[in-house]
Amino acid sequence: MILSILNDSIVEVYVVTDSERHFLIYMIGVLVVLVSIFILFFLIFQKRKNKLLQEKLKQQQLFEEEISKTQIEIQEEILKNIGQDLHDNVGQLLSVANMQLSVLMHEVSSDLQDSFMESKHLVKESLQELRSLSKLLNSDVIVYRGLEESVNTEIKRFNTLGLINAKLTVEGDSSHFKKGKDSIILFRILQEFFSNTIKYSEASLLEVNISFKPGFIIIKANDDGVGFDINNIEKGSGLINMKSRAKLIRADLKITSKLKEGVQLEIKYKYRSV
Repeated sequence: MILSILNDSIVEVYVVTDSERHFLIYMIGVLVVLVSIFILFFLIFQKRKNKLLQEKLKQQQLFEEEISKTQIEIQEEILKNIGQDLHDNVGQLLSVANMQLSVLMHEVSSDLQDSFMESKHLVKESLQELRSLSKLLNSDVIVYRGLEESVNTEIKRFNTLGLINAKLTVEGDSSHFKKGKDSIILFRILQEFFSNTIKYSEASLLEVNISFKPGFIIIKANDDGVGFDINNIEKGSGLINMKSRAKLIRADLKITSKLKEGVQLEIKYKYRSV
C-alpha cells in the first residue's frame, strides 16, 4: 500500500505485488479447469443418458415388432388352417353333392331337369368359389403365386360374384420383387382394404394399380364409395391392422378419404431381402 497526497487529501493506492498477481492467475486457472471438468462430465453424462434412452427405445421397438410379427404369424396360421379345412372338408362335401346331383338328374322327370341343372350349376360355382377362397387364405399359396397373381385372383373373384366392378393394372418389371413373407403382408393389407370397400363403401368401382420400380413398389387402390371422415375412423380395427402390418415391413401407408369422395390407399414398399 502506498500513501499519496492529492489536493491536500491523502489517497491510498493499493499496488498488487507479483506474488498476489500469480496467485490470482492461478485461482482463475483452477476455476476454469473445474468448470471445464464439470461441463465435460455433464456432456458425458448426457451422452450416456441419451444413448441409454435410444437403446431402450430401440429395444422397445424391436419388442413391439416381434409381438406384431408373432401376432401376424398366428393369424396367418389360423387363416391357413381355415383355408385347408374349407378345401378338404367343405369342398369334399360339395364335390359329393355335385356328383349325387349328376346321378339323380337322370332319374327325375323332364319337368324337373331344369331345376336340377340350376342346382347343380350353383353347387359347382360354390365349389369353385370355395377353392378360390381357400387358396387366398393359404399363405403358402400366396408366396408361390406372388403378389400380382394373388391380387388378380381376388379381383377376378369379385367380378365373378358380382360384388363390385373391380380392375387391376400392373406396370413395370415384377422380377425385382422377390416372393416371400412381405408379399403376404402386402396382400393382406389390400385384402383388408377390399373387405372394407365391399362391406361399407357402397362403391360400384374398385381400381387397383401395382407399379414395380427398380427399388420399390407403389400400390394404389381406390373406390368410388361414400367415403368417411378420416378423423373419426382412426381407431377402426381395420385401419390399425393395415398400419401395423405396413410398419412391420417398413412400408409407407397412406389412406385418404372424404365424405362422398371414396377412399384412396397408397403403399410404398422398398425391396428387402426376406
